[in-house]
Amino acid sequence: MFTGLIEEVGKVVRIEIAGASARLTVDAGFPPGEIRIGDSIAVNGACLTVVEKSGGTLFFDASPETITRTALRHLKSGAPVNLERALRFSDRLDGHLVAGHVDCVATITERREASANIVYTFRIPREFIRYIAEKGSVAIDGISLTVNAVQEETFSVNIIPLTSTKTTLQRKRVGEEVNIETDMLCKYLERLLESRDRKADGKGVSLELLAQKGFL
Repeated sequence: MFTGLIEEVGKVVRIEIAGASARLTVDAGFPPGEIRIGDSIAVNGACLTVVEKSGGTLFFDASPETITRTALRHLKSGAPVNLERALRFSDRLDGHLVAGHVDCVATITERREASANIVYTFRIPREFIRYIAEKGSVAIDGISLTVNAVQEETFSVNIIPLTSTKTTLQRKRVGEEVNIETDMLCKYLERLLESRDRKADGKGVSLELLAQKGFL
């Protein structure tokens, strides 16, 4: 579990493709003594396991599912990546609950500057837009952000200067892809309501009923 607050911007040393899988080597910048083999680290929002380390260099194995579902497949040597270590129960939850399980990839359709801020608009697959809510939370390349506005297939966020300088987002341009993890509470709520609806033979609370009452 993560918070979406980026700790370090690491650098990809190399990516080795092995069939449908890959070995990712990252110069992480974390104190070597604080990282152990088996630790979970979010790399651009994708939860990966440290399988080997050498000083501040970390090695991760990416499964076929990870390669297929995320934008990690586009990374090249020298590319910057957002890094966050797993949340400890004693930590403050300053972002929002992020599982590190990427739902889909979104494409940047607009990038504009507003004062010192950057406003990005992303196109997301239609089946995932229902999990994006205005003023709700979304993780973009592992960064916890607040949604400014939502349209039929797009949503926008505002990047403040601190977030811009401490993450990889300031380098992103129109046409590039990013990893998206929607709010997990939305997905669990949808699943729960669908289950209740089936058990009640249509007489319980359903997504259709919530929509009719203005909740969706």
